Amino acid sequence: MTQGNQNQATNGIMLVKNIRDSATRGVGRAKVTHAVVVIFLEFFSWGLLTTPMLTVLHETFPQHTFLMNGLIQGVKGLLSFMSAPLIGALSDVWGRKSFLLLTVFFTCAPIPLMRISPWWYFALISVSGVFSVTFSVIFAYVADITEEHERSTAYGLVSATFAASLVTSPAIGAYISAKYGDSLVVLIATIVAVADILFVLLVVPESLPDKMRLTSWGFPISWEQADPFGSLRKVGKDPTVLLICVTVFLSYLPEAGQYSSFFLYLRQVINFSPAAIAAFIAMVGILSIIAQTLLLSLLMKKIGNKNTVLLGLVFQLFQLAWYGFGSEPWMMWAAGTVAALSSITFPAVSALVSRCTDHDQQGAVQGMITGIRGLCNGLGPALFGFIFFLFNVELNEINPVNHDTASTVKDESSVIPGPPFVFGAGTVILALLVAFFIPERHSLAVKTCSTRAMSVPVSGTQCNNSAPGSDEDIEPLLQDSSM
Repeated sequence: MTQGNQNQATNGIMLVKNIRDSATRGVGRAKVTHAVVVIFLEFFSWGLLTTPMLTVLHETFPQHTFLMNGLIQGVKGLLSFMSAPLIGALSDVWGRKSFLLLTVFFTCAPIPLMRISPWWYFALISVSGVFSVTFSVIFAYVADITEEHERSTAYGLVSATFAASLVTSPAIGAYISAKYGDSLVVLIATIVAVADILFVLLVVPESLPDKMRLTSWGFPISWEQADPFGSLRKVGKDPTVLLICVTVFLSYLPEAGQYSSFFLYLRQVINFSPAAIAAFIAMVGILSIIAQTLLLSLLMKKIGNKNTVLLGLVFQLFQLAWYGFGSEPWMMWAAGTVAALSSITFPAVSALVSRCTDHDQQGAVQGMITGIRGLCNGLGPALFGFIFFLFNVELNEINPVNHDTASTVKDESSVIPGPPFVFGAGTVILALLVAFFIPERHSLAVKTCSTRAMSVPVSGTQCNNSAPGSDEDIEPLLQDSSM
């Protein structure tokens, strides 16, 4: 190599380093507090839009509203599932902050378009799924900066922050919408989203040590790391892994579909007012936080890990059946209480995996489970929307809410007001049957490349079979609460 080429290469490396250093500069040391603030602001901004979203969705798609909502959320979920391994693998190399900024920006980008151009708003929501993996990057950020004995507490704090952000924001958004109109709600949500982006850009420091990041040009990841189906192909290699993954699929599929359409269902079929929907979200959010902390800990000690999973599935079955057959508002409130109790299921599944898995294989198995959940995030909303469409449950009138409309809807819905929820209850029955055969403890036979700092669907695999795993391999299954 000539002296000129060497100088060019050196200058190129220095340029990359300077760009990366400027992007990763922040205030002080990386702390869990930074992750908590990022998550709170992002989901608070979207929580404000709960009421305006229902109105815009109906105005944009007056025919087949539930079907279009399911398709939009389904495309977003599938794109997130496909892109998460690549983004995670790149963040393992280039650092967390750059990709945290990228994911927060694109997740919040559709917000101002809600009033500017609803069609572009829904289109951007769909394609933003490519980058809507903030939670995955946040959990990796937390894993970088916490010790092993601190990690479960830190994960719980981040997950509780997600629920807390949805306790107050829908109520605030509904009040502002009723008082001043949807445009002001969208403006405030946009300001909060911009504040979140600026917080990541100016305040959040890089969490990944310099020695673990790339120091020269290149594309240092393989297709195996970026393959979203890589973890799913390993499912059948061990009977216990297969049982756990099938349980997760059958139980999380209806939860993902329920989360995408339930508030629209409350407004349409049960005729909840915006204020009632906001109060419902707050109640379920608060009870979920209690269930995932105090109740979960008590049950794990009293009845054991596997029985806690089974109890959580029973709660989920009960609440889905009540949502499906219930036709009165009080039934929804009661079922919402049970839904909060069912939020113990996935934290208990995560703990069960850690008990059943060899220490150096936990990342791989957790990656399989997270891959299943990512797939459900795409399939569930589309499936629920399609079932609503098949049973002719449509949005005839969204405002004003009155009892005449409620009667019409109930007549059209016949015996089953919420067919997708009844279908979901059926899949949870199957999940219960499968979960019954999961052993309490088992040494898994899955041998695969372990991950570093992030689970497989997020960060991809990096072959290191000889090195022991750590809790950095574990992504807790706490980020979604049943609503």
